[in-house]
Amino acid sequence: MRRTVFFLSDHTGITAETLGRSLLSQYDNITFTTISWPFLDSVEKAAEAVEQINLAARDDGCRPLMFSTLVNPAVRRKISESEGILFDFFDTFNERLENELGVQASLITGRSHGIRNYASYSARIDSLNFALANDDGVTTSNYFASEVILLGVSRSGKTPTSLYLALRYGVLAANYPLTEEDLNHNQLPESLLPYRDKLFGLTINPERLQEIRRERLPNSRYATMRQCQFEVDAVEQLYRKYNIRFVNTTAMSIEEIAATVMHQAGLKRRLYG
Repeated sequence: MRRTVFFLSDHTGITAETLGRSLLSQYDNITFTTISWPFLDSVEKAAEAVEQINLAARDDGCRPLMFSTLVNPAVRRKISESEGILFDFFDTFNERLENELGVQASLITGRSHGIRNYASYSARIDSLNFALANDDGVTTSNYFASEVILLGVSRSGKTPTSLYLALRYGVLAANYPLTEEDLNHNQLPESLLPYRDKLFGLTINPERLQEIRRERLPNSRYATMRQCQFEVDAVEQLYRKYNIRFVNTTAMSIEEIAATVMHQAGLKRRLYG
């Protein structure tokens, strides 16, 4: 079964897409074709979107799903004239919130991701710069300032997880690649020993690791199943030897990996909203 989905917003569309995809993830047997339509900030643009929504309805033979965080009433009315079924996140919650709080919503676009708190914004930039400067073991001189140091073999998800921890939570995250030499000796590098309480390991199923490495370096020893199996077995043995917490990332999104690291490592977020 296939359905077309539209994420509609008069700003970046990040909120509509994030919430919409979260809901759609519960329906495993349906294939969704998704279309993002950000900066839908005029009736004219809304009319263009309606044409595409109606075309999808005719092609699919069923109503497209529309997830909306549109604020402009005129734009919302225009979209509601389409042949899709509208799931409006503001309509769903605003009336009840207004009744409970006793005030009306301001209905200003871009509030979800705007720079309302400069201190929080600065923390996000600082943590992102830290993650970039301390990526892939390029230096260990800043590890004293880190809140977590992610470990793992090559292509196990260290870099994207570090960046997400920085951007989403404001965490000062470094990451270090465990090499074949480290794994052959079954020893942590000496540069990591002073920071054992900050270490958190990532692992991955050998089959998935091979798929990822084949895309990067096909027909290489690096991407053979034998090498992938050896590295995964060895890194997990190393984690257990040093009592390092670790998580298998195979079936997890970056968001899930980062949330798991936050919880299991007891990290405190510095960013809210």
